Amino acid sequence: MRSIANVVVGLSALIVPCVVHAQIPRFRHIVLIIQENRSPDNLFQGLCGTNGALCTSPYDVQNFGIDSLGNTVRLIQAPLGAPFDPGHTHADFVKMCHLNTTTNQCGMNGLPSTYCSVGKCSFLYVNPTDVAPYTALAQQYGWANFMFQTNQGPSGPAHQFLFAGTSARNSTDDSSATFVAENPLSSDIGGCLARLDAVYNLISPSTAPKEFQITNSPLGSFCFSHPTMASLLDSQVPPLTWKYYNPGTKSIWTAPNWIQEICEPDSSYTICTGPEWTNNVEMKPAAVLSDISTCNLRDVVWVIPAGQNSDHPGSGTGGPSWVSSIVNQVGQSNCTDDINGKLLSYWQDTAIIVTWDDWGGWYDHEPPRLLSPPRQGLGDYQYGFRVPMLFVSAYTPIGFVSNARLDFGSILRFIEYNFSLGEGTLGYADARATDNLSEFYNLTRVPRVFQTVSSPLGAAFFLNDTSPMEPPDTD
Repeated sequence: MRSIANVVVGLSALIVPCVVHAQIPRFRHIVLIIQENRSPDNLFQGLCGTNGALCTSPYDVQNFGIDSLGNTVRLIQAPLGAPFDPGHTHADFVKMCHLNTTTNQCGMNGLPSTYCSVGKCSFLYVNPTDVAPYTALAQQYGWANFMFQTNQGPSGPAHQFLFAGTSARNSTDDSSATFVAENPLSSDIGGCLARLDAVYNLISPSTAPKEFQITNSPLGSFCFSHPTMASLLDSQVPPLTWKYYNPGTKSIWTAPNWIQEICEPDSSYTICTGPEWTNNVEMKPAAVLSDISTCNLRDVVWVIPAGQNSDHPGSGTGGPSWVSSIVNQVGQSNCTDDINGKLLSYWQDTAIIVTWDDWGGWYDHEPPRLLSPPRQGLGDYQYGFRVPMLFVSAYTPIGFVSNARLDFGSILRFIEYNFSLGEGTLGYADARATDNLSEFYNLTRVPRVFQTVSSPLGAAFFLNDTSPMEPPDTD
């Protein structure tokens, strides 16, 4: 008679280990949609539910703030297109942060409640009905509770961090924590195309929290020269493809025009002439919808909206529909990619990330983690306040909520991880980030069937819109 132990051994020999294979080895396409100037407390009160029961858990959204006197200030509802435009320079960050120098943590209580009386109220939240598509995306896919912009300032530097991981002019400046801290003062033209004597505000540990000024003299002094995510994609064999959709050649939101190796400006520094610029920078944002429908989606794309679709206060209300139209265009696409002999649709091999470039001056209750004490390193400009982030893919669980602490470097790190480029290879915000967004998806899952995101306007509207494109921001 065989013993029970021998029976168990015999049966175990017949069991074949279960190996779960990924549906795809990696995402073929990454679409990064960058909106303007909002915080989670300002834009996503709709996540809390009708009675607020879903906040602060699982969603870390708060409907009140603390003013400089320690008083509780209830956030006031306003339409998405309301013209309030709170300050969001580095100086405004310092004020709102109200740093406790003993703990090196922001108190998030630096604004007087009377700030609302001067027309630039920070204590507001957007009517949830106006942004219902955003709420639906967060509830159906992935939401980040702790996504922070990398920089402590406005859009121009933020877009550099999203494209290259730094707003420093070169690698030496980045290593010494010297960053372009603000939008250019003299015009809306950034980087290589800035006019002679345009003024830039920089910050460094020797001056913080104050800034110092440098002028664009000689021409091209602010034509940055350092690696970017685009150059990292270009360096692969064969090269990975990319495209940057934006509403204007000379806009400060057009991150590639700050980079010498991409722009290759003419001798008068008035136009970009480089082949990388010509082949990869698109001046009509809605062209992303055409490229998706005609099966020409690049491996990595950055999508910057026209102002009327940007969510910037007072610029328009098209943002939620704009974002939804891109998601729907991917989800409904008949285009396929051949991955290991299998034809997979764009929906089955694309990751879509939606984030906002800066907090816009709106109140948000979560303090950032600063990377160093004052005047001792990167902490004088990193990290900034929270911004929303959504992660949309066929492999993202319904209603997934991340509690990891993320920043723009995490997005770059995700791109590096996905395409096996080496996490932290650029050596900037990607190297300083500690997360690569991998918790937002599981490629061993059966891909979810796409469900159309309901919104007031669809792709046809944006493709046929002939109205003049406004800049994404008016600051």
